[in-house]
Amino acid sequence: MNDIRIEQLRVPEALDDQDGQDFLRAVDVSRQVRINTWGNDDLAYTGAELLAVCHDPYERYVMLAARLDGEIVGRAGIAMPLDDATDLAHVTLDVLPKTQGHGIGRKLLEAAETFVRGENRRVVVVETNHGAAALGAGDGDVLKAASGVGQLPMNSRETRFAFSAGYALEQAEQFSSCALPLDPVLATELAVLASVKPGDAYGVHQWIDTCPEQWAADIVRLEQGQAQEHNAARAPDALAGADAEWDVERLREAESMSVESGRHSLVTAAECLATGKLVGFTSISVLGDRDDVVFQDDTVVEAGHRGKELGLKIKAANLGLLAREFPGSRTVYTWNAADDTYMLEVNDRLGFVAAGVTGQWRKDFDLE
Repeated sequence: MNDIRIEQLRVPEALDDQDGQDFLRAVDVSRQVRINTWGNDDLAYTGAELLAVCHDPYERYVMLAARLDGEIVGRAGIAMPLDDATDLAHVTLDVLPKTQGHGIGRKLLEAAETFVRGENRRVVVVETNHGAAALGAGDGDVLKAASGVGQLPMNSRETRFAFSAGYALEQAEQFSSCALPLDPVLATELAVLASVKPGDAYGVHQWIDTCPEQWAADIVRLEQGQAQEHNAARAPDALAGADAEWDVERLREAESMSVESGRHSLVTAAECLATGKLVGFTSISVLGDRDDVVFQDDTVVEAGHRGKELGLKIKAANLGLLAREFPGSRTVYTWNAADDTYMLEVNDRLGFVAAGVTGQWRKDFDLE
């Protein structure tokens, strides 16, 4: 009979510490799972990156490990916000494909749920990842998301796992990738689109890592507005208290933490020339230990300025900034809500192609 044990891993102060070997083994489990899902390890944390996550002052991160006959073959990462949404926990599950079928995933999830309930977290969110090849494997029943228009196939092992564990599919996000460098014809078209011409209603500003002081308050305002709009549209009761106070001081702390981790943030913002205020921005993150894989982060345009291709303009300009500053980048990845048709159309024009779907699942607990 196989011996399965679940234990909490100690987070090492450094990767070469005594506890670093088990930590790195758990990191490698996650890497192998992502290779199995996506065909590469582009989305896998390195040991240094996950160690930085574990020391995030705004989020407590706990890792559980599953041992099969003494070998680490699975892990559960538990992220618990500390200053907002303090009833929420995000759980990431990874089990080596070769060891599936032993109930390891279920034992890990049960242990994670027990842990978060002990921390008075009443809402647990779990992700499932579905590569494009798996989604197109055949017809069959589908499970529709509670919010939005996304869905997942019921013949997926991951879908059946989350559903049978009592989780509800809240949202399905499309995962897309864009190969770099762009086709020269497309790159020329985007450069023209991104340029500012005499008589334009909007100006474009760009920076790396640190927002200029004159625009900091506007960026905070746009971030705060996006968070409120997102929560109201997606699941009004899902993240109670999630609109944490976001101010310039918090912005500067986030920038400092990113720089200390070795990451870079490329930002392009749009200024309404009539008011002198920023009305939109977009950002790309470049990893600290590799610049070949980058991530499209937030794109925000204020409601009164939508419908003018402003989102397309600033995203095109930001891809131009990326090409100049990090010419070694080969892939940009991004996630979008399945019902965000505008941004999906923008991404299509920029050269993004669908790579798969990520499911967001939720389960509520009565802590009384």
